[in-house]
Amino acid sequence: MIANYNDAGLDLSYDPESYALMAESFEQSVGRSLTPEGQGAEWLYDQSPAVVLAHNTDADPRFIYANRAAQACFEYSWDEFITLPSRLSAEAPDRAERERLLNAVAANGFIADYRGLRIAKSGRRFYIENAIVWDLVDRSGCRRGQAATFDSWQDVQAD
Repeated sequence: MIANYNDAGLDLSYDPESYALMAESFEQSVGRSLTPEGQGAEWLYDQSPAVVLAHNTDADPRFIYANRAAQACFEYSWDEFITLPSRLSAEAPDRAERERLLNAVAANGFIADYRGLRIAKSGRRFYIENAIVWDLVDRSGCRRGQAATFDSWQDVQAD
């Protein structure tokens, strides 16, 4: 049974169906595997050096997944992340740019080599580098949200 990703409070950290949705959508869109061969949900959540985030299809999309690398990068716990509207990962002036990105992903299925300014819980600003953003599409063709992965970011130096 596919989870209803618009229900708040679901713990999808190790959920095999959610992992399959992210991994299969990534491979279908990008043409390569999200995880090393033989690795699955546990590896992606606990051990992946790359940040992996996903949000649902709410009118104001909310994060539904953030692996440990994402939690460290953005400085939010799992419980904080899954209640956070994804727009809050960018500062207000950068939200229009973020919205253009998400619309481009919706139109094209994915975007690679994305660079954008983001903000952590502490207010630390950083650029994500070489991010891949893709649509989460289930086996029946229903769009369930969007996800992003990146393994490089650069803190913005204070003026």
